[in-house]
Amino acid sequence: MYKKIVAFAVAAVMMVACTTVPITGRRQLSLVSDAEMQQQSYAAYRQFLSEHQLSRDAQATAMVKRVGKRIQQAVEQYMAANNMQDELAGFDWEFNLVQDDQINAFAMAGGKTVVYSGLLPVAQNETGLAVVMGHEIAHAIAKHGNERMSQALAQQFGGQTLSALAGSQPGVTSNLIMSVYGVGSQLGLLKYGRNQESEADKLGLVFMAMAGYDPREAIPFWQRMEQASGGQQGPPEFLSTHPSAGTRQSTLRDYMPEALKYYKGN
Repeated sequence: MYKKIVAFAVAAVMMVACTTVPITGRRQLSLVSDAEMQQQSYAAYRQFLSEHQLSRDAQATAMVKRVGKRIQQAVEQYMAANNMQDELAGFDWEFNLVQDDQINAFAMAGGKTVVYSGLLPVAQNETGLAVVMGHEIAHAIAKHGNERMSQALAQQFGGQTLSALAGSQPGVTSNLIMSVYGVGSQLGLLKYGRNQESEADKLGLVFMAMAGYDPREAIPFWQRMEQASGGQQGPPEFLSTHPSAGTRQSTLRDYMPEALKYYKGN
């Protein structure tokens, strides 16, 4: 009987603890406040940087910071124009390049962003880098990390709050934060679910276009990512946690006319 009551209480919490994804309007589970998620993300980010070597390539590092800053300004401009600037409360933007051969990048809650040096050959140039940084920052703006953390809390920890879990099991919380953002996994760009990936693709196109980068370069970038992953077919899309390469490219093409409205260089 007790278990049934707990299950009912958790289900009730999940029904009311929903928010709307900025821009796309999709409803998402939200058991974690922005402030909580940012606090834990900032701690995880500091830990990550203490365990990884920053790149000594001054030119590449400057490029990462330049692209990040331009996309940050585009995000702030977009959110202000759509009366959503409050969604950026507590953001403390930072962009770093770490020396690591993994083909990876991530952006945590609050704008803490890392690019791995192994990604640069796939990006090939500044515009290619803008594709992936716009995509990863879009995950942060859409609060996909909060959503994934909320799902984990609901499914694995009975719907308890993040602060309560951090107080009782700090190690577990740290590991959850890292896994939420795909930190430390090869091709971590593909760690989110299909809906989240598609949202990040669309928002990322808008943000990079507003930052002055040609969004049409997103399609060849993702083609290169597919090649970098060995061109493996993977499981059928309905069993996968992210869109197939064909679906992703089709989505990008379908949304391209909208993204190009924000691009002043065409």
